[in-house]
Amino acid sequence: MKTSDTRAPGTPGPHRIVVGVDGSEASLRAVQWAADEAVLRGASLRLVYASLWERYEGAAVAEELGESSEEAMAEDIVETAGARARRRRPDLEVTTGILPEEAGYGLIRESCGAALMVLGCRGRGRVTEALLGSVSVTVAGHAHCPLIVLRGSHDNQVRPGPAGRIVLGVGEKPADSAAVRFAAEEALLRGAELEAVRAWRRPLHEPRAHPLIAGRPAHLQEAEAAELVEEALATVPEGLRVRRRTVEGFARDALLAVSRDAGLLVVGARRRQGHFGLQLGRVAHGVLHHAGCPVAVVPESA
Repeated sequence: MKTSDTRAPGTPGPHRIVVGVDGSEASLRAVQWAADEAVLRGASLRLVYASLWERYEGAAVAEELGESSEEAMAEDIVETAGARARRRRPDLEVTTGILPEEAGYGLIRESCGAALMVLGCRGRGRVTEALLGSVSVTVAGHAHCPLIVLRGSHDNQVRPGPAGRIVLGVGEKPADSAAVRFAAEEALLRGAELEAVRAWRRPLHEPRAHPLIAGRPAHLQEAEAAELVEEALATVPEGLRVRRRTVEGFARDALLAVSRDAGLLVVGARRRQGHFGLQLGRVAHGVLHHAGCPVAVVPESA
């Protein structure tokens, strides 16, 4: 098994999954999860640690000491992560890298040419899991490939079958959506069901009442949501088991509710003209902080 890599960060690597590691148990769980995902995809695994240790300790000091304490720690982190991946999947090709730069920017560069990036979420308690790290938010907003953040009480396993149900949050423009393609691919890889969810809201001027009393506008909103779901599912491969769901309420709340028993929640993030990379909307930001399962944020073209 290959355990080091001399390629420059961001050098294209077809069918490669990148995992950001930092020595925490959360990042090691991400390594295990990504190893399973890599086997499903027939991909290789790259484990990277990024830090500005050279800037803070200084090249002269590092040279004088032979090896800085931070550099030694970085090497230990990637070696430990590599060992965890090796135990998980002995036949998987694994490479490692140490990046002397700020973690967010280093991971964003690593996302160039990657098929997928995976990050852990620190803590399993209600409070710690609700606080998503700034690095994860930064990478989710600017990555060049789909990013999966391992939220929820996952047990380090990519779940196949019913337990691995893939939930897709249907956006405003589902036609030719990268998020739809990604969700369908994940469902096929796992032999899982794909559930497409679209939320709709009753017009503000219309009182909440029984549908037969409320009048036509609410029915139009619900019908539009159903049409968007059908548009999203129009191009999924034949034979894929799909479920359609329209929910009255806020999109974030609807997705959080269905995430509690899902294997993966997939949402899209659209690029905005005049901004650097991706700017997360409220829905993507909300599910990244509070979802009950791993969340995939998929960059969409304008």
